[in-house]
Amino acid sequence: MTTLQIDIVSDIACPWCAIGYARLEKAMAALNDEMDFAIEWHSFELNPDPAADAEPILPALARKYGRSEDEVRDNQSQMMVVAKELGLNFEKLQERYTRNTFDAHRLVKWAGEQGKQTDMKMACFEAYFGRAENISDSDVLVACAESAGLDGNEARAVLSSDRYADAVREDEAKYQQAGVSAVPAYIINQTYLISGAQEPETLTQAFREISEEI
Repeated sequence: MTTLQIDIVSDIACPWCAIGYARLEKAMAALNDEMDFAIEWHSFELNPDPAADAEPILPALARKYGRSEDEVRDNQSQMMVVAKELGLNFEKLQERYTRNTFDAHRLVKWAGEQGKQTDMKMACFEAYFGRAENISDSDVLVACAESAGLDGNEARAVLSSDRYADAVREDEAKYQQAGVSAVPAYIINQTYLISGAQEPETLTQAFREISEEI
């Protein structure tokens, strides 16, 4: 059976990354009898300045994209509908604040060494989009780690150190140099790039075409 390696470049602060993974899961499930998948998450920061003040998300996005706050609210509302259909908790999507995710990415790296990378990522998505929690706060991140089945004390030890900081920075530099400027981005077998939160059917077709070429 063919195995596809999928390197996912994403940010915890990106709702389309959560939606994209939920769609990817559907695609992988549809191909369960045809191929195996190996997933690895990689870091990307939408808000890379750790010193920046947190802002309410709606006016922050309105300013960033040159839109009215009402337009942003409508866009977020539509996203909430899409998320609900996929079984994602986006209840507090419009109530969150802009957050730096560097420490969260460090914990995702740590979780990966224990086979819990995706679980940690999902816990962070749930905290940020479902509960509008401060995803840059150590206590919130420790709670995410514990909900993902990881040791909270170990998570706190990682956060109080600089462990995995270099790994996150290397990740970000590598994929920026490779031309990834928006997320989610999927690199298949380190060769094929699929950008954006594509529909399951689109991914399924792409994976079949790729498997025929390898």
